[in-house]
Parts: sequence; structure tokens; C-alpha cells
Amino acid sequence: MTQTLQTSSSAPATPSLTCGELLVQWLEYYGVETVFGIPGVHTVELYRGLPNTNIRHVTPRHEQGAGFMADGYYRASGKVGVCFIITGPGMTNIMTAMAQALADSIPMLVISSVNKVKDTGSGEGHLHELHDQQGMVSKVALMSKTIWQPESLPKVIAEAFALFNGARPGPVHIQLPIDVITTDASHVAKPSNYLNKFVKNSTDAHGLTLPQVMRPLPNPIQLDLIVESLKAAKNPVILYGGGCVDVDHDAQKLAELIDAPTFLTINAKGLLPPSHPLSLGSNQSLEAGRAVIAEADWVLAIGTELGETDYDVFFNGEFKINGTLIRIDCDAQQLQRPFRADIAVLSDAQMAVSGLCKRLEGQALNHQAASRVNEAKQALLEGMTPDFAGQNALLQLIRDEVKDVIFVGDSTQPVYSGNLGFEALATRRWFNSSTGFGTLGYGLPAAIGAMIGSNSPVVSLIGDGGIQFTIAELICAAELELPLIVLLWNNQGYGEIRRYMEEGGLPLIGVNIKTPNFEPLAAGLGAGYRRITAKQQLLDALKEDIKGKQPIIYEVDETDDFLIEMGKTFTCFS
Repeated sequence: MTQTLQTSSSAPATPSLTCGELLVQWLEYYGVETVFGIPGVHTVELYRGLPNTNIRHVTPRHEQGAGFMADGYYRASGKVGVCFIITGPGMTNIMTAMAQALADSIPMLVISSVNKVKDTGSGEGHLHELHDQQGMVSKVALMSKTIWQPESLPKVIAEAFALFNGARPGPVHIQLPIDVITTDASHVAKPSNYLNKFVKNSTDAHGLTLPQVMRPLPNPIQLDLIVESLKAAKNPVILYGGGCVDVDHDAQKLAELIDAPTFLTINAKGLLPPSHPLSLGSNQSLEAGRAVIAEADWVLAIGTELGETDYDVFFNGEFKINGTLIRIDCDAQQLQRPFRADIAVLSDAQMAVSGLCKRLEGQALNHQAASRVNEAKQALLEGMTPDFAGQNALLQLIRDEVKDVIFVGDSTQPVYSGNLGFEALATRRWFNSSTGFGTLGYGLPAAIGAMIGSNSPVVSLIGDGGIQFTIAELICAAELELPLIVLLWNNQGYGEIRRYMEEGGLPLIGVNIKTPNFEPLAAGLGAGYRRITAKQQLLDALKEDIKGKQPIIYEVDETDDFLIEMGKTFTCFS
């Protein structure tokens, strides 16, 4: 008798929809347009579903570059940047960029893999294994969560975007074990099902309706209390911070209604026009600016952490607030640090500013602010050095020549000078890494992200030392055919640290590093190169290069005479 054996394949059925494919559907639902990532063996399955979406993928040359690109992308466009990052070394590489974003309240979604469920945290030496990846990354993120099963995916993504839109923003990390990424998720809630069940009317630009998560509205009683306290003020001052970057014309209106000298932090540049009679720009760290604030009997600080990289950039501890302090912020903890507020309002900046404007309309307040501002401006002009004037004249020339230009800076001398003396024509057109965490190498990749996010002309401000951290990203800009202008400030090494050492009588160790020959280096990375030595040469170059299809380095030596000549005609607050 012959027996026929029935055999069945032991191979698992191919999922009709993996968790990784569902992930990108939810990202598109939340308006994600661009992902920055470097595919690796642990993340390739995150890419399977990308062709079925409208999400663009950009490949940096280092994970730190991915994070900086996502950072610049948001700062220029207001759209959340997303990164796909490999387990282990990819996550340790991006943590510097996440720390910079955390310090400057920049939303960034970092999605990574982690080892298989059974291997995570095992200590058995699996590929890319870390002892506790989530615990490590949680120190530089608002939230770090692991998706252990596909059913959790929609809720965790929703939580991330709720943090971005409803609280003080910052980076969020979500990790998926590599075997969860490939798990079947066909039974899990999908954006289309969510829409069919809950959506009736309004839609966004993608034809999808997003859940409405908003920052808190101001308490009306507190707004009344602010107005009441203002009645007794004779010498008020307003401090606007980066949390006001998207506040509309009411920011200017409020300054005029209160009739108060107004300062803008580095990330709030452009909130008031350069020549506004009440604006003292970003000079709150200089002696004349500090005096205005110290003498104020009433200080209104909105959307600013009052940190030293905005108010004490010379780190001498002499920034003082002596008057009644009113603070408005979306972060409850920040309302009482580093200065204790007399009136602390937990609120969205726009809603609070609008509410104050409504209460103050029709009230004739005259605090003689214009005269105090003019006196302070005169003192600031008298203290201006030729180097400071020359660097700001260079920035102002580019601003006026290139319409809607965005400056993205590293930690380098023209950035430090511009943080004080440069006036942006609108918000989101001047930002850099010298605030908060203060990392080097940010300026080039962040400028690439800014150009992708905004479709505006972008100038990267970076030194010959700082660019060596991330110069490989220049080839990414070349690959994308971005006409990015890289204004390379050459002071033959780490010039700022060298000066600091000299002033402190320290031996000059580690600062006089070898500077590359940037012309052949640029060519090898697919970029153009110009050595700028004259004002007219710069003007002619900008007209040609800003319309091109490749990045280009403009190398400027800090000792060039044309900078001093330009500085002789420089006018602040214009």
C-alpha cells in the first residue's frame, strides 16, 4: 500500500500590509512631506511603503547630518522633519542633532529600528545592539517609545504629533523592533478608515483631516491682571522669544499699544521690521541693551526661556531683570526658570498677544519709549567695532541683494556678530546653532534642510573649522542640485577659541589646525568655488549662482580689506 504524504510549507505568509508600510501611511496623514535617512539592514523595511506615498526621501551622508537637515527644514518651513535611523550607531550619531533641537524647541520625529523583540536588551552581542537604546535616547527627547506590536502604532504617532502641536515642541523618538516592522498590520487602524469613521468636513492640503491639538489658551483673568499691572508701569520693556516666531502682526501692535522698547531673541528676528522705532533688535546682551532692561519697572517676556545664549552671550552673569516680570509660555516649568515670574501665564503665544491687544485698544499709553530706544541705539552705534560693522555689512548686502534669503549659521564669527547686529526682514530667515546646545557642523546640513523645506534661496554661514565636521553633506546638496551658497569664513582654524585662549593667557593647543584647500575639495564633492575678495565681485557672483544647479563655496578670509571698507557705510537697524 502506497501512502501519499501531504506536506505544507513552513514559510510564513507574506503580510498584505506590514507595520513599516502602515507607518509611512500614518506619516503622510500627519502631513509629513520629507524623510531624511540612510537605509541600513535594520531599516530597509521602513522603505517598502514609501513609493506608495508622496513622501520624499533625502539621503544625507551621516546620521548627524540627517538630524541637522530635519532641524533646518522645520525652522525654515514650519513643517516637521522626520528621520529614519538605523539601530545602534545611527542613533548615537544623531543624538547631537536631537540635543540641539531639544535646546531650541524644534520638533523632530526620529524613527529608528531596534533589535528583535526577543533580543532587545539581551546583551548577547547582536548587530547594532545597545544596552538600552530607548533609555539613552530619552535623555535628548521629549519622549522615546517602543512599538512592541502593530496595534500601538497609530496611538504612538498621534502622541508624537500632539506633543509637537500642543506643548513646547522638541524631538520625539519612536523605535520599532526589526521583527515588528515586518509584522502583518492589515488589521490595524489606517488613515482611510479613520477618515471614513470620524471625518465630515474640513481637510488639509493633502485632503486629510488632522486631529486638532492646540496649546492652551490664556486665562482671561490673568490677561486682565497683566493689563492692570501695566497701569502702574512707567518704564515697560517687551522681550519676544522664538516661541513667537509664528505670531502675526499683533506682536508689533502690542509693542505699539504698550509703547515699550522691544527686544527680539535670535530665533525671533524679523518679528518687528528692522527700522521700527520701538525695536532694539537682539542687543540684550550688550551693555546699552542690558541697561534698558535693568532699568525697566515692568518686563513682559513672551515665548523666551531667558537663557544665557540670548541674554548673556558674553557669559559674565550681568543680565538682570529688576522690575515686575510677566511671563507667557506654553511650558509650565519654563515659566519659573531661570527668572521667577510675578505673573506666569501658561498659554499659546499668539492667543495671549491677541488677547492683550484687544484689552489695550483705545487706551492711550505714553511711556516715552521712542526716546529711550534712540538713546540706546546711539550707545550701541558708539560701541560698534570695525570688524563687527564689516561682518554685518556683508550679511546686510546679501539680504538686500537676494530676495527672501534665509541665513543658516554655524558657530562662527559672522554669526556671532549677526546675532547682535543683523536685522531679518521676516521670521524664519535667520537661525543658527550658537544658541542653546551650541554645536559645530550644524550650518551646512541645516541649510540643506532649510532649502528643501522652503524652496527659498539659502546661505550657509560656517567657518573653516566647523565645516570640517559635516563637509561630506556638500555632496548631498550637489546630488539634489541645490544652488546653496556656503559662505565659508576662513580664520585658519578654530579662530574664536584661539582668541579666547589668547585673552586668557592659555597655550594655543589644538586650535591652529590645518585648513583644507577648499577649491579642489569643493570640486570633488560636486560643488563650485569662488574666493571672494571684493564687494562687486560678491554682487556679481550672487546674481549668477543663486539661479544655478549646484552648491557653491564662497571663501572669505577674515582679514580681507574689503570687509572693513564695507563696514564704514554700515547702518544698524536698517
